[in-house]
Amino acid sequence: MRSRSAAAAVLGLAALGLLSGCSATESAATAAPAGPAKDGTYRGAGDYETPGGPESVTVTLTVRSGIVRAVQVTGSGTTPNAQHYEAAFESGISGVVVGKKLAGLTVGAVSGSSLTGQGFDAALDAIRREAAS
Repeated sequence: MRSRSAAAAVLGLAALGLLSGCSATESAATAAPAGPAKDGTYRGAGDYETPGGPESVTVTLTVRSGIVRAVQVTGSGTTPNAQHYEAAFESGISGVVVGKKLAGLTVGAVSGSSLTGQGFDAALDAIRREAAS
């Protein structure tokens, strides 16, 4: 009986992994810009979830020759905890993205802030779409 339960658990986890992989692939495909990024300064907003509730960040990027030349992030921070992590993210993001190609750029945890990057990446998607149009 235990081996059947273990086998079912393994199959369930494998199926979950396959589904997760599909959805990640679809997201990457829909986030791709239609063409190369035009030079300019772009602004986008991205939402993300925290244990304290929904938050958002506004991202302003300057792009030249497809490369991020400058970045500014402003968080919505409705709780002291969110404000703390957004400030940490804001202080470290320039070192992570300036000098990188806009195409395919994503961030993870920055300066100890792991959730703010989700909002940043959502804003990047909006910026890439605008920069390609």
